[in-house]
Amino acid sequence: MAGSNVLLAFSPLLPSSPSSPLRSQNLHPFFPPPLLLLPPSTRPPLSKSHLSFPFRPIPSPSLPPLFSSPLRSSETSEYVFPDPIPEFAEAETEKFRTHLLTKLSKKDIFGNSVEEVVGVCTEILSNFLHTEYGGPGTLLVIPFIDMADTLNERGLPGGPQAARAAVVWAQKHIDKDWKEWTGDD
Repeated sequence: MAGSNVLLAFSPLLPSSPSSPLRSQNLHPFFPPPLLLLPPSTRPPLSKSHLSFPFRPIPSPSLPPLFSSPLRSSETSEYVFPDPIPEFAEAETEKFRTHLLTKLSKKDIFGNSVEEVVGVCTEILSNFLHTEYGGPGTLLVIPFIDMADTLNERGLPGGPQAARAAVVWAQKHIDKDWKEWTGDD
């Protein structure tokens, strides 16, 4: 009960009668209860002090903007990735197909479905290279997720393993091969 007396001393909005339904609740002493919880007959008249936060914020000294360096250019230039190169896509797709066929043929989980699994993965990568890949920075994970999903939907074995082998090869070769193809360093 001592805690509720302290509560009433700090909160002017609580009704003071001991039979009040709000007196027995554990309310924080520094934050007044919502006025709508009080019975209409005991609500205090509204004033601006009741509607504002009980503490006033301390004004901070004026600080300069964080990024107002004279070295920073006011204009930002956006890098635009080049369009896909169909010849590169064809050559890279053939390298991918050869590698994946060799890699997956060594695993027993694919059985007689190796050709079909490699065909699905090759088709998805070829479509990506022809439509979306525009050099380093544009190799996405989406085609490899699509490979695993498509293989699983078609009931072919080893979807996750084939997609993993495909993404590992792509990370090692596609960006490097693009740089060689275009002559970029």
